Parts: sequence; C-alpha cells; structure tokens
Amino acid sequence: MLAAIASAAGTWIGASWVMNRREPPSLHDIVHDELELRPDQHARIEVIEARFAAIRPGLEAEVRAANQELARAIEQGEGDGPQVQAAVDHFHVAMGALQKETIAHVFEMRSVLTPAQAAVFNDRIVEALTPTES
Repeated sequence: MLAAIASAAGTWIGASWVMNRREPPSLHDIVHDELELRPDQHARIEVIEARFAAIRPGLEAEVRAANQELARAIEQGEGDGPQVQAAVDHFHVAMGALQKETIAHVFEMRSVLTPAQAAVFNDRIVEALTPTES
C-alpha cells in the first residue's frame, strides 16, 4: 500500500510541477519581440500561431483530465493497481501529445525564419528548456 501511494504521489508531483512551473518566454514573445520579422514572415507566423492556438487548449485539457483521473484512481484504489497504472499511462500519453505538437510548432515557426533569425530563435529555445538553477 505504501509503495502504491509513493508511486502515485511521485507521478502527481511530477505532473503538477510540469503544469505549474514558471513559464519561460513564450514563442510568441521570442519571435515578435526579439526577431525583426519581415511583413511576409509576420503573416506566415500569425497563421502558424493561430493553428497551434486552436489545438493547444484541447491538448492541455487532456493533460488536466489525466491528472484528475489519476487523483480519482488514487482516492478509490487499494494500491498501485490497474486503475492507477491506466491513469499514469493516460497522463504520459496526454503529456507526450502536447509535447510533440509543441515541438512540431517550434520547428514550423523556425522554418519561416532566416538563418540569422533561426540562430537567435534556437538560442532562446535552448535557454528556455535548460534554465540555470538559482
């Protein structure tokens, strides 16, 4: 029983941290504030951002639903059984889908940039993904 609680708590803590951590600068901020886009680039980026903005809420809602499913499984379960494992698997699938779509979005945006802009963009993305500890 203790092992099941520890396993579920670890998954919940990890999920909570991922969903609630301090957000790095958004792609929108990086692209629009740090890169000098030409008008044609700006128009193409706007289309890409609108397309991602349409799918992102659904992906994030699925992650939240998986967290709620895990909470119910922990509450109702007798241990680290099939219900908890199914909820953990659901969370992993949901978070993976969000991450894959986000990465595809990053590369789609980068494809619009000049090589010099892409270098700055890459640097900022890498910084956002590898924050230094304070």
